[in-house]
Amino acid sequence: MSLDNPKYKKMLDDLLDECRKHLAGVNEALITKAFEFSLEAHKNDLRASGEPYFSHPYEVALIVSNEIPLDDVTVVCALLHDVVEDTEFNLDLMIKEFGREVAEIVDGVTKISGIFKGQEITQAENYRKLLLSMVKDVRVILVKFADRLHNMRTLEFVNPDKQRRIAQETIEIYAPFANRFGLGQVKWELEDLSFKYLNREAYEEIARKIKSKRKERESYIKKFSEPIILKLNDYNLKFEINGRPKHLYSIYRKMVKRNKPFEEIYDLFAIRIILDTENSNDCYTTLGIVNQMYLPVPDRFKDYVSIPKTNNYQSIHTTVIGPEGRLVEVQIRTKKMHEVSERGVAAHWRYKENKAASDKELENWVNWIRDIFENASKEDARKELLESFKLNLYQDEIYAFTPKGDLRRLPVSSTPVDFAFEIHSKVGYHCIGAKVNGKIVPLDTVLHSGDQVDIITSKNQHPNKNWIKFAATHKAKTAIRKWLNKEEEDIIDAGKEVWEKKIKKLKLSFTPSDVAKLTLNLKYETPKLFFKAIGQGKINLEEILTATKEKEEKKEKILGFDNFANLARTDIGGVLVDGKNSGILYSYAKCCNPIPGDPVIGYITIGEGIKIHRKTCTNLLRISEKDASKLVPVQWPEGEGSLFVAGLRIMGEDSPGILNEISHSIVSYQNTNIKSININTSDSSFEGSVTIYVHNLEHLSRIVDRLRKMKGVYSVERFESA
Repeated sequence: MSLDNPKYKKMLDDLLDECRKHLAGVNEALITKAFEFSLEAHKNDLRASGEPYFSHPYEVALIVSNEIPLDDVTVVCALLHDVVEDTEFNLDLMIKEFGREVAEIVDGVTKISGIFKGQEITQAENYRKLLLSMVKDVRVILVKFADRLHNMRTLEFVNPDKQRRIAQETIEIYAPFANRFGLGQVKWELEDLSFKYLNREAYEEIARKIKSKRKERESYIKKFSEPIILKLNDYNLKFEINGRPKHLYSIYRKMVKRNKPFEEIYDLFAIRIILDTENSNDCYTTLGIVNQMYLPVPDRFKDYVSIPKTNNYQSIHTTVIGPEGRLVEVQIRTKKMHEVSERGVAAHWRYKENKAASDKELENWVNWIRDIFENASKEDARKELLESFKLNLYQDEIYAFTPKGDLRRLPVSSTPVDFAFEIHSKVGYHCIGAKVNGKIVPLDTVLHSGDQVDIITSKNQHPNKNWIKFAATHKAKTAIRKWLNKEEEDIIDAGKEVWEKKIKKLKLSFTPSDVAKLTLNLKYETPKLFFKAIGQGKINLEEILTATKEKEEKKEKILGFDNFANLARTDIGGVLVDGKNSGILYSYAKCCNPIPGDPVIGYITIGEGIKIHRKTCTNLLRISEKDASKLVPVQWPEGEGSLFVAGLRIMGEDSPGILNEISHSIVSYQNTNIKSININTSDSSFEGSVTIYVHNLEHLSRIVDRLRKMKGVYSVERFESA
C-alpha cells in the first residue's frame, strides 16, 4: 500500500483540500506522513464491514478537518489514533516519528478507549467527569468524539449486543459530553444514531411519520416564509431562512416526558432566520417584520441577544400565529451567533440540563473551548491557548474504577486502601494488596484518575495501625480506627477470659483493688493494658499467679497456723518453766512455732525473756552450741485427762456427706472429741481444717492414718508452722 495507488492518492488530496478550507494553517508534510504511517500500520486489518481498517482513521480525520475543525495536529492524531492500541507500533515510536505533542494526544485517546472496553455503563456522570479529569489536551476529546461519531455511522456492521452496548454508552456519556463541549450537531447526530439501535421500532415509526408529513410541512413553511422573505429583501438584509431540523430522539423524549402522541409534539412548526450581518440590531428589525406579518403570542417571547445566556448563547425566540391558526416558533440570530450556538459553546447545556451551581467551573471551562474554536483562525492566539490549556477541573478528586468498570470517586492522594473501603468495609478489612493497571503495587501507592484497581483480599488479613498514616478518605480512616479499637477490645476481653480461667483454676480471688495493685506492681498503667498484655501473650500468667498463690497459701498457712497455735496454747494454759507457772516473761519462737504436744525447751534471751522452741529446732541447736547454760527446762501442763489440742488440714474430692464421714472417722476412734471443724468446697473439691483433743502424738497419728484411708481424701497434714 502506498501513494502510488490512485485511490489512496485521491483520498490524501481530498483530506488536504478539507484541511485547507477549514484550518488556519496546514502542515501538509506532517499530515501526509501520518496518512502513510497509518496506511502502513493498518494494512493487514479489516473492519467489521469488510473494508480496509484504514478507512476508519481516515474518516475520523475528515470529521476533525471539516465537522469539528481545530488544527492540523488534531487531523494527524485522528489518522494515528488507533495505531498504538491496535498494531505493534508503540508510543516511543510515535514520539520519535511525530513528536511528544502528537504522542500524548494519541495516548490520551487510547486510554479513554480502554476505560469503556467491555464495561457496563453505570454512573454516567462519573464517567464524564473521569474523562475530564484524565484529559490534559482538548484535542484528545475532539478526536474521541470524531472516532465515536464514525463508529456510530457504521454501527450496522457489528452484532446486535455490541450495537446496544455502544449505543447505550454513546447516549449516556458521549452525547451529553459533546453538548457540554458546544458540539451541538455532533450531540444531535450521536443521540439519533443511538436511538436507532436502542429502540429501532420507535425510531422507525417517528422517521416514517416525519417523512409522510414532510411535503405538507415544507409547503406550510414556504407559505409562512414568503411574505417575510419579501419584506426582508425590501430592507436589503442578507439572510437564509429554513425550517429548524427536527431530531428524532428529541421528539421521542418529548413524547415520553409530556405523555403526548407524535402529532401533538410535532405539530409545532419552527423556522430559523440567520442574518449575514455584524449588526445585532438587524435581529430586532427582523423581529418587527415577523410581528407585522403575524400576530405574536405574548408570553412566548425571549430575547437572548440583549441579555445572553450565561454560556454566551444569543438568539431571539418568538412564537406567532401563522396561516390556518397554527403556532410557529421563530428563531432570529446572526451568522456569528449561530456559529457559537452550533460549534463554539455548549449551547443550552446549563439551561436544558438544569445543572447545579457547582458546575460553574465547567461552564467557565467550556467558554475556554469556545475561545479556542473562535480563535482557531488566528494562528498566534490558537497556539497560545493550546499551550496554556491544562485541565484543572475536579483537581481535588480522582476517578478510579474496578475491573468490572464501577467508578469510585476519591480525593487526591488516595491509595488502594481507600479504594478498598470505598467498595465495602469487608473488602477494606481483608485487603492484602492491589493491582493497579494490572501491576501489583504496595498498599500505600498513590492512585491517579483513570487507574483500574483490583483489590486482593485474604480472610487472614486485618488492618494495622500503619494504614492510618497513608489512608486519605474519612471513610477508610474511621473504619481502620474502628477495627483497631475493636481488635484491642477483643484482645482485652480475651486477656480477661484467660485471667479468670487461671484464677479459678488456682482457686484464687481478686478484688478490683487487688487487680489494680498487681497491675501497678507489674509496671502497667491500667488494668486494661495489663489484660491486653495477657491477651497478646506478653505475660507468663501461670508464673505470676503461681507465685501469688504460693504467697497467699503461705500467708493463709501462717495465719491459719498462728490462729490454731494461739487457740491450742490458750486452751492448755501456756507452758510451765521449771515445772511451775512462775509468771516469768516468755514467748514462742517464730522459727519453729511449738504447739502443745511438741517436745519443747526454753532459751533465755536478752530483753525478750525466755523463747520457747521445739527441741528439734535447728535454730535452737545452733545457738545452744555457743552457750548451753541459757537453756531452761519447760513443759506443757497436763490438760483435762491429759489431753491437748491438735490441728489437722484436710483436702479431697467433694461428695455428699463428706463432713459426716470425716466426723465419724475421728469420733469412732477412742471417742476422740472434736473441738471445731470447718470445710470449704470449690468446684468438685474440698479443703478444710479440724481441731481435736488427743492424749499424745501416738493418738494423733492414728487419727491421721484413719482419715488418709477415707475414699476421696487426697491429703491430711498436721498444722505446722510455715
